[in-house]
Amino acid sequence: MLESVLLPLIGGLVLFLYALNYLSDSLTDVASDKLNFYLDKFTGNLFTGIVSGTIITVLLDSSSAVIIMTIALVKARALTFRQAIGIIMGANIGTTISSQIIALDVGKYSSVLMAAGFLLLMLGKKPVFKNIGRVILGFGLIFFGLYLVEESVEPLKQNTGFTKWMLALESPLKGVGIGALVTLIIQSSSATVGMVIALGAKKLLTIQAGIAIMLGAELGTCSDTLLASIGKSRQAIKTGLFHLFFNLVSIILGLLLFDYFVQLVLAISAGAPLERKIANAHVAFNLIGVLFFIPWVPLIEKMINKIIPEEQPVAINN
Repeated sequence: MLESVLLPLIGGLVLFLYALNYLSDSLTDVASDKLNFYLDKFTGNLFTGIVSGTIITVLLDSSSAVIIMTIALVKARALTFRQAIGIIMGANIGTTISSQIIALDVGKYSSVLMAAGFLLLMLGKKPVFKNIGRVILGFGLIFFGLYLVEESVEPLKQNTGFTKWMLALESPLKGVGIGALVTLIIQSSSATVGMVIALGAKKLLTIQAGIAIMLGAELGTCSDTLLASIGKSRQAIKTGLFHLFFNLVSIILGLLLFDYFVQLVLAISAGAPLERKIANAHVAFNLIGVLFFIPWVPLIEKMINKIIPEEQPVAINN
């Protein structure tokens, strides 16, 4: 049973992670020429920064890619720390769209997307058609990888040991710990949430366990952005620190109000299947987190500026 589950599970997960990177790179290549321009133009205030961060993350399908790109732009002084705050908050909302798409059970149609994308990529004469083909192929590979993951865990329904372990994750702290660890290892919160949705589709976990793991994924995803800010300018370090602070405070509040949040998700997802409830929880958590943080942004910005002050220019004596 171990081989029948583990091998296709690893294969599906590797394909899913590769497809995420492939799609993000493809979309970045398509949009890179004007991305810096639009980020600078439409992040004049916090609201437009949040909207811009949301839209760009939806288009690139990777909050980590958007935040790492933002850190790079802050280092290059193309963006200010204040502009970066809005983009980061928007990126947390934008990343939830992929979980909504995954919950639609589109895996069965992945072969159609892969075939269409491959044909455009191979037969397209103009670069624009080849780029569109790469994007469609990337989406198809993502859905097919997740389909393999979902099908591979089917036999686990009969495994009492696995069922007991998953029930133990109803404990919020255990679920958060597992979610953070898995995300730290595979370096993708989207993949972690995608796997949770796949397990939910097979009724292998409860809504409480699914939400707890999702909270952990939000913590684990901070690792790559913190690494990206190491050795950068103080403005860039502040950007990475704000991302950690934003996610950490949101998760702590989520844990303190865990039972109330579960009830809220159940209320807004009445009649929906479990995988859809988990996807809705992902959206609600990040949206509530952003709304909660908006009034506190000036104070948080001031606090981080005090913790990491700007370097003072060295006076040169003649």
